[in-house]
Amino acid sequence: MRRLLVLRREGALSSRHVRSMAEALHVKERTVWRWLAAAERDEWAAECPGERAQSRDRFTVTPEVRALLALWKGNVAAVHRELAARAVRGQGHPPPSIPTLHRAIQRDLSPGERAGLAGGERAARAHDVFLSRPRGWRNQVWEADHVQAPVLVDVEGTVRRPWITWFVDCASNTVMGSAVTPGHPSRESVLAALRAAVLHEEPFGPQGGLPERVRVDRGKDFLSRTVTAAFDVLDVRVEDLPAYTPHLKGTVEGMNRAVESMFLAALPGYVRQPRPGRRRARPKDEALLDFEDFTARLLDWVSWWNTVHQPDPLGGQTPLEAWEADPTPLREVSAEELWTFTLEETGRFRVISTRGVRFRSRDYVGAWMTGQSGLRVRVRFMPHHQHRIEVFDAATGRYLGPAELADAATPEQISAVRTARAARTRHLRQDLAAAQRERYAAATRPGKPERLGAVTEAEASVELAAAERSDLSRLALPDLIPPAAPPAGWRTPPSLAARTRPAPADAPTADEQSRSGTAGAPGPGAAADADTSGGGKPR
Repeated sequence: MRRLLVLRREGALSSRHVRSMAEALHVKERTVWRWLAAAERDEWAAECPGERAQSRDRFTVTPEVRALLALWKGNVAAVHRELAARAVRGQGHPPPSIPTLHRAIQRDLSPGERAGLAGGERAARAHDVFLSRPRGWRNQVWEADHVQAPVLVDVEGTVRRPWITWFVDCASNTVMGSAVTPGHPSRESVLAALRAAVLHEEPFGPQGGLPERVRVDRGKDFLSRTVTAAFDVLDVRVEDLPAYTPHLKGTVEGMNRAVESMFLAALPGYVRQPRPGRRRARPKDEALLDFEDFTARLLDWVSWWNTVHQPDPLGGQTPLEAWEADPTPLREVSAEELWTFTLEETGRFRVISTRGVRFRSRDYVGAWMTGQSGLRVRVRFMPHHQHRIEVFDAATGRYLGPAELADAATPEQISAVRTARAARTRHLRQDLAAAQRERYAAATRPGKPERLGAVTEAEASVELAAAERSDLSRLALPDLIPPAAPPAGWRTPPSLAARTRPAPADAPTADEQSRSGTAGAPGPGAAADADTSGGGKPR
């Protein structure tokens, strides 16, 4: 439009120029002539030829409107009501109509800003544009993550959602190794998946070797002292990404989405399955997979992903074919060294005794300990695996052998203990919930909350009496059993000796002494006691 203005001022503007502009902008010639007339009146119209001439005075989104949009989660009608209420109170100008406010928000705010004001940062991130990293070479970068499977699995009679831990190669999309945990994952899950990823063993196929870098997202298990020490010894650099930035490790996040849509959604017990009717609970007669069957099916799917599936970015190759076609040399480590490096160390020395090795108030023994009593050793162990430890020589660091728990309980005893613990936890949870359950009356007018649950005076007395009886300190009776007489050889004070020494059989009673008038005069026995009260020595 600025070019057309220059041509008109120079007197060189013709209909051919206007026709070319209209064809380029896919508008009519009369529209271009109208834009040109508006641009002559106002230079701003030359920058935005599609706007009306009076659009300079239009309503625009202010910081106040943005704040109200965030407050009301993107509800434009609520923002309009708030602006109108503030105008009535004299805190601003009257707002425009709701359609005008809608148009201003659509025009002045991007889709990402509107989504962010309504749903937060995660909603805004869906409208962002991200760059893709170069793929690099195999084992250059791995990405690791925990993901909770949205599938209910039977774990020893308890319904749980297992967790999957895996390492994925960014260059070839190959799943290098994975581990499945029935409960919440820990550093043991990370170490188990790392061993499966590094070693060239089944069921993960020929891929393996040590990576150069591993990306994680501030997971406490991946950044624990044991896992960090293992990565340091193996010369693997860990990239700790900022929290809530899944786009920075898109390879493993894509794997998390793929495993759900391509595999987990078809399993029985899938928790996100649409249900008929209003009830979202699963059918009571639904047969769930046990943990062993779920793990076997997951490993089969991982094998299919590596050997059969052909992701689009690989250009017709499977992940394993792309990994094997890469000529980058591998950094290898033996299974024995890897097992040693991925164990947690106690950091102190121990001595083999006749009862074995004492570790965490337990005795561990092994057949190789015969004749080794008195040897100083160091203990390494797999986290949470308390039935076995690995013993190394303290002086040379040589691996000596495993040691098993000496007095391990039978599976029946362990099951009974777990059942008792679960029952105790369940009862405690019910008691705590009953103690904290408070009911209040529904309010139709402003006022203080009215607590429900009337109690009679008799009920309150009974409950308070029961609470007092439950206090063991109040049940203590210190004067119930009188103290015994001290031995004769003790140096006893006269007051205590007179109170604790038994009276002679022929001694007069207090009444007889009062009648005879000798109650206040000391007798021969009393005088003798007074003379020898200092430990048997006369004064």
